[in-house]
Amino acid sequence: MLFIYNANIVSLKGVIERGAVFIYEGKIKHIVENHDVDYFLVEKPDVEIVNAEGAWLLPGFIDVHVHGGNGFDFMDASQKSLQGISEFHAQHGTTTMLATTVTSSKENIEKVLQSVVSLQKKDQLFAQIIGVHLEGPFISRNKLGAQNPNYVIPPRLDWLKEWIDKFPEVIKILTLAPEKEKAVEMIRYGVEQGIVIACGHTDAVHEEMETAYEAGLTHSVHMFNAMSGMHHREPGVVGSILVNEGISTEIIADGEHVHPVCIDLLTKLKNKDNLLLITDAMSAAGLGDGIYNLGGLNVVVKDNVARLKEGDNLAGSSLTMIEGFKYMVNKVGLSVPEVSKLASYNPAKRLGMEEQIGSVDEGLQADLLLVSKDLHIEKVWKDGELLKFFV
Repeated sequence: MLFIYNANIVSLKGVIERGAVFIYEGKIKHIVENHDVDYFLVEKPDVEIVNAEGAWLLPGFIDVHVHGGNGFDFMDASQKSLQGISEFHAQHGTTTMLATTVTSSKENIEKVLQSVVSLQKKDQLFAQIIGVHLEGPFISRNKLGAQNPNYVIPPRLDWLKEWIDKFPEVIKILTLAPEKEKAVEMIRYGVEQGIVIACGHTDAVHEEMETAYEAGLTHSVHMFNAMSGMHHREPGVVGSILVNEGISTEIIADGEHVHPVCIDLLTKLKNKDNLLLITDAMSAAGLGDGIYNLGGLNVVVKDNVARLKEGDNLAGSSLTMIEGFKYMVNKVGLSVPEVSKLASYNPAKRLGMEEQIGSVDEGLQADLLLVSKDLHIEKVWKDGELLKFFV
């Protein structure tokens, strides 16, 4: 049992100043106001007591779009890589994530799916990898970003059916270009199977976006990046997403992918639980400058900015969730509670898991972060257990 008190608890109902949480069997059992704390502070031999000393108590971050970190890539499809990525990002506040693929061969994508299935049969000690986000290969060659053009293909519904049959409930998000032939058919089928269908790496026009939305598309990846822009006579993908409350989107808050003014605009238009903070981190996250590989393409990281060696396109990021969180507070001007929703509750809701994770609320998993006033991670708990880095 664990009792954390003297914390500024960020809940969906607001900030509980100098409040406390009581954690039992990995769940948040009670949340108490300051004046009720004394009862719980009575010394009990089986209760660990933590004085937060006025720090923020936040729900663990949920990253639905992350490719790697600390030298590891999910496309490695090894247990060592999956565990290495999970361990690295857990140190920076991520407690739940989706293993995100890149455009690659069918065989390589299947290896990632199998590796996640194998991992889920074990105890996950760090950030929990709850499934896979398939980013590609059903995308547009006109908006490749850092995706490998050698593996771009039109939507193959037979592939998706095979993957769902072999790896049931593993694919959580599927990103595609909705303007491609047979994309609408894939959208409808994916939605029927409980998969969140997203647009990304797409050159669609507004009419095509409307058709995709009617078919069940409800999400979009890395807003403004690798998608058709907005023109006053053709709204494109950007305009379609901005005006449609039913399509959620993601933001990479690193100061390179999107100008802070555009992020500010986005937060004003996407203010109904439909904006998600992500990292889109590649293997270079945590390692600094150098030459790396992403989906078979060489990437140069300089001053923590990742770009393709050939073509100079941005290639993912070296971001962590807490760094993106700080940027949203310090550069964009959102409050800590506002950014907490983007980093935790909104991703949980997008995945249909808000009754399990994503907020500090009674009955939910005790995936919690203790974060200082200057937004440094002090402690991370997963299912009520303090991660080893913070012991």
